[in-house]
Amino acid sequence: MQCRGVFDERFFSMPKAIALVDDDQNILVSLSAALADEGYFVETYGDGAEALDGLSRRPVDLAILDIKMPRMDGMELLTELRRKSKLPVIFLTSKDDEVDEMMGLRLGADDYIKKPFSQRLLLERIKAVLRRHDASQEDTTKGDVIRRGQMVLDSERHLCTWKEQQADLTVTEFLLLEALARRPGHVKSRDQLIDAAYGENIYVDDRTIDSHVKRLRRKFKALDDDFAEIETLYGVGYRYRAE
Repeated sequence: MQCRGVFDERFFSMPKAIALVDDDQNILVSLSAALADEGYFVETYGDGAEALDGLSRRPVDLAILDIKMPRMDGMELLTELRRKSKLPVIFLTSKDDEVDEMMGLRLGADDYIKKPFSQRLLLERIKAVLRRHDASQEDTTKGDVIRRGQMVLDSERHLCTWKEQQADLTVTEFLLLEALARRPGHVKSRDQLIDAAYGENIYVDDRTIDSHVKRLRRKFKALDDDFAEIETLYGVGYRYRAE
């Protein structure tokens, strides 16, 4: 099922397309209507397997995935998507299921929101994730390449390499690493990293940053087991090792 939103003059480019994947029909109906009212194109799917097939034929700009679904759950769907796509993803998680939240972030989700949720809060999170993704794609930092020892960060191309091997980073991971690498040796608090990755006025739990940093480290250690450039200062924050 798909729901087409009407173009809203608040948008200065073509409306974004969002995939909504949930086995709860009430959520599909109410949330797709709210998204359409905001000017988004919406594609809805009742489970992960249906969504995987649909997204291969009709790409979107962002996906909102429930975790617990029949046939293919949200975790499995995200794993399949990440094999060939950096599509921004927001997870819908059970109210108190912290394991789901952490697993989702480790798999490469950009954000999560707990059920039951405020539609207004979700809309703000969607806008924040899309802003981050769009900013990473825009040619506003031409020539802005950060070189730190064996690491190269190319903001213009959203490209990161370590010892000439490419590190496949999500938008959020790239922005966090960039914030740390711009000033090696300087400590960034979790609040500062939240602002760098999510923007101001968006509330994200400190543990979200910790999960993203753990995933960053795992990705680099997969390229080089001796990678130790991201340092933790317990109770303070993180820093990129000074050269």
